Amino acid sequence: MTTSTRGTARVPAVLVLEDGRIFRGRAYGAVGETFGEAVFSTGMTGYQETLTDPSYHRQVVVMTAPHVGNTGVNDEDPESARIWVAGYVVRDPARVSSNWRAQRSLDEELRHQGVVGIQGIDTRALTRHLRERGAMRVGIFSGSALPDEGTLLAEVRQAPEMTGADLSAEVATKEPYVVPAIGEKKYTVAAVDLGIKGMTPHRMAERGIEVHVLPATATAEDVYAVRPDGVFFSNGPGDPATADGPVAVMQEVLRRKTPLFGICFGNQILGRALGFGTYKLKYGHRGINQPVQDRTTGKVEVTAHNHGFAVDAPLDKVSDTPFGRAEVSHVCLNDNVVEGLQLLDQPAFSVQYHPEAAAGPHDAAYLFDRFVTLMEAERA
Repeated sequence: MTTSTRGTARVPAVLVLEDGRIFRGRAYGAVGETFGEAVFSTGMTGYQETLTDPSYHRQVVVMTAPHVGNTGVNDEDPESARIWVAGYVVRDPARVSSNWRAQRSLDEELRHQGVVGIQGIDTRALTRHLRERGAMRVGIFSGSALPDEGTLLAEVRQAPEMTGADLSAEVATKEPYVVPAIGEKKYTVAAVDLGIKGMTPHRMAERGIEVHVLPATATAEDVYAVRPDGVFFSNGPGDPATADGPVAVMQEVLRRKTPLFGICFGNQILGRALGFGTYKLKYGHRGINQPVQDRTTGKVEVTAHNHGFAVDAPLDKVSDTPFGRAEVSHVCLNDNVVEGLQLLDQPAFSVQYHPEAAAGPHDAAYLFDRFVTLMEAERA
């Protein structure tokens, strides 16, 4: 990715999809060129949390909400230390930030971090195109990065695909760190960082859990060196079919029957650890308004999602696995995609979405309480 960070509002920009469709607009954020997988997010709020979610690494995010940037940017809401999206696509960016917490505009933050974007295009048409054709490679070009469009298309088609991408180690912490419990410490959890969001260990800390966040390359020995009461596997980017290391670690956790909780990428890791396959969705689930049913209670939740891959597990029966019986615990009501797994013979479960609610609704916060209940039962 090459960028310039000067004022960009009048600079022409072009978005080129790998199937040859082109959208013309103006630069937003940094000027230059960038490549990634084109995906769309249906959230009307929470753009700062979306931008800083490591799960969006190497993806160009199209915002379906037409007006973006109204509340500006602050230093409290990021989910990691930087913006991870490869590019950003909006229809009508806010000209002025209007929020008492805003410290700068979204455009300024994108320019400061060198994130190439485009504004002024028909994002509804682009979203419909991606829904019909599927997520695909894309390039955004502006300023001096605008040679003839035939050359641009060739560059897009040379960019790496998301299928087969092993990305979790690129976004995870390089060194272990500890998030202390808030108030009285009750439990210790080893959290394998595959692209963890800052709010996730905070939600556990609120429940009296001391969270030891470990690199994506952590071994089973690293996990058990912290003497955990439970083990957590986080969200993250890339193709779960490449995550052989985390799968092996999770299988050891399952062998020891330590209470286990996974979200998003962690759900896919659990699926693989149990012997299920994974596959790439046509255009994925992204945003903060996805309906999911908890099949154990019948409750329907509005949930936050960011995933392009899913677990291939049977919805209509209990499955026998090397670690006991397993079943699909949650399902997406839009398309019947597996949204959660649970073991029936030992304390392990996972969900495909983001229950930490950053950004997003709080319907699924009970899942952290469910994890605590498993650790309570194991201790008893």
